[in-house]
Amino acid sequence: MTISALTMALWLVGALGMAIEIRKAKRSATKLRLLLTGPSGSGKTWGALQIAKGLGGRCVVIDTEQGSSDIYDSLHSFDVVDLRPPFTPEAYIEAIRACEEAGYEVIIVDSISHEWSGKGGCLELVDDIAKAQFRGNTWSAYSVITPRHRAFIDAMLRSPAHIIATGRAKTETAQVEDGGRKKVVKLGMKTETRDGAEYEFTTVIDLVHDGHFATVSKDRTNLFVGDPKPISVETGKRLAAWLAAGHEIPAPPARSAAYTRARSAIVSTPISETTADKFRTRIGALAQDGELTADEAADLLNLVGQGVQ
Repeated sequence: MTISALTMALWLVGALGMAIEIRKAKRSATKLRLLLTGPSGSGKTWGALQIAKGLGGRCVVIDTEQGSSDIYDSLHSFDVVDLRPPFTPEAYIEAIRACEEAGYEVIIVDSISHEWSGKGGCLELVDDIAKAQFRGNTWSAYSVITPRHRAFIDAMLRSPAHIIATGRAKTETAQVEDGGRKKVVKLGMKTETRDGAEYEFTTVIDLVHDGHFATVSKDRTNLFVGDPKPISVETGKRLAAWLAAGHEIPAPPARSAAYTRARSAIVSTPISETTADKFRTRIGALAQDGELTADEAADLLNLVGQGVQ
């Protein structure tokens, strides 16, 4: 939650006459939100399937790589959703929801990079929208794309299934010495997705091309301390044990009809500063009338803030 959203949420709590509850911090059992990044050939799909096997449960791969996951059919039992261009945020969301409705417990999104830089992905959409609506001004076009991209990220974060996402890293080669001999190796660089996407995941693992070794750039589990180690089924088992160590997972709160309508309007509307002010005013009014809870209002205000460019 942003500072401005938190401030508004506290104001709304006071305005509605609700008591502020302070509770003891307690980690609950949760679902995995894992991002595997690496250059081409580093073993992202293979590693994701190894971890999924260790986690257990029915597994499905949302495959944007023209069926590349099928070559690993002997590694693990899984199903496939072939996602083809255009790789719009909405196409990913539809695929994730279909997998959830089918009851899959592990969803591998392979890969999220196409949603950003693939054919029909966000970067192409920005150019198209800029030409059609903003006289070529791509900065203004991001006001349309940002809520759509955010909705895709939210679909992964709110999923009742474990989510393992993979992301392409731009590739760079370097010459290194190995046993007195020089050789060229592939090095992963920046992940091909929108800046900041890695902050949304519990753990971010960067794969080294040789040997599928994992180096960790973010880890809330503290399971990956020490020297880099290869990804294996055991990696998934360790993650499953950590995930299960908390308390019972609370059911997600039911959302009001007003929240659902408002969220749909925010996501589908280009948000300028003027539009954002109108949304904020309306959200405040709905909260005052009791149609939105303080949490719902805070969530909507945060969404509005993310959509402003």
